[in-house]
Amino acid sequence: MVKHFFAKKITKFTTKELITDKGYKSAMKKYKINKTYQEINKRIRSGEVVVVTADEIIDIVRDEGPVEAARRVDIVTTGTFAPMCSSGAFINFGHSVPTIKTSKVWLNNVSAYAGVAAVDCYIGATEPCEDDPLNKVYPGEFNYGGGHVIQDLVAGKKVHLKATAYGTDCYPNRMIEKEILLRKLPQATLCNPRNGYQNYNCAINLTKKTVYTYMGTLKPKAANANYCSAGQLSPLFNDPYYKTIGLGTRIFLGGSTGYVTWHGTQHNPSAKRTKKGVPVGPAGTLWVMGDLKKMKSRWLIGVSIQGYGCSLAVGLGIPIPILNEEIVQYTSVSDEELFTQIVDYGHDYSNGISKSYGQISYAELKSGHIRFRGEEVPTVPLSSMVRAREIAEMLKKWISKGKFFIGEPQFTLPA
Repeated sequence: MVKHFFAKKITKFTTKELITDKGYKSAMKKYKINKTYQEINKRIRSGEVVVVTADEIIDIVRDEGPVEAARRVDIVTTGTFAPMCSSGAFINFGHSVPTIKTSKVWLNNVSAYAGVAAVDCYIGATEPCEDDPLNKVYPGEFNYGGGHVIQDLVAGKKVHLKATAYGTDCYPNRMIEKEILLRKLPQATLCNPRNGYQNYNCAINLTKKTVYTYMGTLKPKAANANYCSAGQLSPLFNDPYYKTIGLGTRIFLGGSTGYVTWHGTQHNPSAKRTKKGVPVGPAGTLWVMGDLKKMKSRWLIGVSIQGYGCSLAVGLGIPIPILNEEIVQYTSVSDEELFTQIVDYGHDYSNGISKSYGQISYAELKSGHIRFRGEEVPTVPLSSMVRAREIAEMLKKWISKGKFFIGEPQFTLPA
């Protein structure tokens, strides 16, 4: 239980009373809470802001009711840390003498896309090293790739850059090689087109052979089950209809401040949902950006997924401003109320077959075992709950100390 927050109480509505339309409307009518972003930021400046994590708000709403919780709590912080393949960085590495318009670029022998401008490139997290044997030696180890390059840059390590060009009158140089350091680059921006997935599948393998997937290694005949979500701490689970998240939302990204700049690729808000609005399968996604130079290697870590490829584990957290009772009720969702689908990655997924073999709660997944077809199946998270909690606590600390203000979105994500 969370330590009792409030010295005063207006009234106490139980969750049971408020899940009925009549009870909820009655409470809303009598105690309408309506905060603004400006009011909450003013409370941050004055040091009066009340911030709790997504773990803590669950007991607060349960004990005090959503009306009192919304009146007293200003912000709920969330967090997640997991492989997010659709990640990468735009890098400007500065002009050479003579000048160059690059057509091919490599960073530590990992190919980066050069079709941006003269000395700009984009390195993707999943791009493998040029001489990687890939899956020719099966299952491949994928020891180094774009995600590892990003981690090395943020860690302050030297990265070898090689670039070639075809030469023009204004850009005559045809090849450069040099060592680069992140702090000396003109510009470097983390730009992740799809992060923070709002729910994802629980992966099993129903075939008779081991398969290697982006959800990890899956043993034959459903001998293990892998999942990837921080559950009740996950950002989009705490704002299921994106009422406070959109263009301009300020977030924790890679150990520093970042922003939501668009909805992510594969954003699917029309996914099936529970009565409380929580999607029961993959749904919303975020497009996020931030200054790579200000980030920390603890929160951007290159990942090697056996038999699949390279990726980047990203630390991401979003503060949810408690504008009213509706929003605080969304943030009070617990792992027992969050569900995902069991999907076969051995046959169905690779053959484009959309089929669920059951619905399972995150409370069950986090217990370490689930029941599947009468058997106890061990579960393995790809998402770190320890790091997710750390992110939520860091955000809470930043805001409480007046070092982080919430950003009002120019418009929210499509819902």
